[in-house]
Amino acid sequence: MTRPRRYGDAGQAFPIYITVMGGLLFLALAYFAVGQATVNRGGAQTAADAAALAAAQDTRKQLADEWVKEVLDPSKWDGIFHGDSPGITPSCWRAQELAQQNDAQVLDCGPDGSLAFTVEVQTDKTMGESVVPITATKRSKAYATAVIEPLCTFSPLAEDAGPDALPVLTCKHARQWDLDPKNLTELPKPQDLFDVHLADR
Repeated sequence: MTRPRRYGDAGQAFPIYITVMGGLLFLALAYFAVGQATVNRGGAQTAADAAALAAAQDTRKQLADEWVKEVLDPSKWDGIFHGDSPGITPSCWRAQELAQQNDAQVLDCGPDGSLAFTVEVQTDKTMGESVVPITATKRSKAYATAVIEPLCTFSPLAEDAGPDALPVLTCKHARQWDLDPKNLTELPKPQDLFDVHLADR
């Protein structure tokens, strides 16, 4: 004798199935929203790093140019290598340029001491539509600090040095510049005089 099928059990299981699938779909969308936010924050950090480095590199070039201009006056070298020179102009315009190239805007930019720049940026794009409503209007922010590190040192001239003598400039990577004031055709480049790198976070 064949036993009748129990359709009632199948009918009861269907709502549970729908509920479970709905929950899994929501979790998938939530993970997607988290991924969107992570990508957006990564873009913000990239923009902040690039902006801070650009500002520091612009200041490095200015400092190197000032050193070249004052190369015959060693009394001004120390100030230049410590970022203290009246000829230096603000470099945050370069930070804004690089931020825009990375789809972001500079919220704040300024010197962090005499040989560093700190920049805060915000992404132009939001995190995107998702099951988390705030992501539709939320923009990521990030900050970075770039450091300008002097690479060269020099010793004071000996007392018997001539009036036109220049100190020997000793730079990292075992490079020495024995400068001849009458033949200054080969001078250190900005990257020989200063390194630019991101500060540790």
